Amino acid sequence: MLRHYVLPDGTLDGQRIWKREILYTGMNGRHVERFYVSPDESYIFKPLTNDGQEGKERWVYEHLLPSFPPIYPELLDKSDTLDPDTSWMIFEDLGAMCHVYDDELALSVIPHMVWWHGQPTEALRQVPLQGPKPPIQHIAADIRARQAEAEAALLSLEVQHLTVRSLFDLLERQPFTEADVLCHGDLHLGNYTRVNGRLIVLDWEHVHLNSRLWDLFHLIDMSHPLFPKCMSPQSRSRLLDAYVDQALQSGAVLHPQDFKREYYLFAAVFSVWMLLLIRSDLERDDGTWPEEALRTQLRETLDSLTQCADELFEHNKNNNKNKVAQ
Repeated sequence: MLRHYVLPDGTLDGQRIWKREILYTGMNGRHVERFYVSPDESYIFKPLTNDGQEGKERWVYEHLLPSFPPIYPELLDKSDTLDPDTSWMIFEDLGAMCHVYDDELALSVIPHMVWWHGQPTEALRQVPLQGPKPPIQHIAADIRARQAEAEAALLSLEVQHLTVRSLFDLLERQPFTEADVLCHGDLHLGNYTRVNGRLIVLDWEHVHLNSRLWDLFHLIDMSHPLFPKCMSPQSRSRLLDAYVDQALQSGAVLHPQDFKREYYLFAAVFSVWMLLLIRSDLERDDGTWPEEALRTQLRETLDSLTQCADELFEHNKNNNKNKVAQ
């Protein structure tokens, strides 16, 4: 048991540990830390880092992950309480992790993603699991309600007027698929890596039911201020094709071209919403994220938007040509 290294107030006991180092700071200001009990023995200490997610990651570890392949850090100990101020978990320390984007690493996530997307969901529908952001239907509704603001922002970022108008026209006419699958929920670049040849997927507290496209978007096009990446049309196409192939082999019912067309719309709409959030963060300048990191995230999100919009319009043009030919 490792709990004797934790004080009753839910913080590490500095008198008992040999050394500690902050790995990252959660949205509520609490720190995830690596702590050493000797020069050769270390663990990862994680308090609640996202308010409103009390007990969620623990529930996932107890009820879902035991049936998964070993792609997650082992949970070694946990607090007896779920009180958000004093609850904590201690994980195995897998060592230093590198979160640099690589196509082959992202491709290695795909078969596992397809697998967990195919898991039964009936028992989960009674559990109050939620993602870190609103569902795409709410995001789309928010953008439509703020259309004038969104259009002005996109035009100021030099997105072509025709692209902006065409995207909003499609948003009005093409609803998103409602089908729910089990999603990791927050699969950005900082939440997966490879350690000693082993794929590791981190931070499972945002598991919830959502569209297949949710995890795919986070893997492919979701930007993060602390984990920059550059996504190309070629890499995106390769990842989408890999997912479609794996999903069809697993027995999923989907039409490849329709699925990819919906992905491009999903990614474009989500990127518009993210652009508005990032611009708001830059204007607020409250120190949560470094300004340079936010500006990099803005450029990456803008690239994803324009690339996915171009692919979407090309798919629609080809689809219309096929209909005329028939």
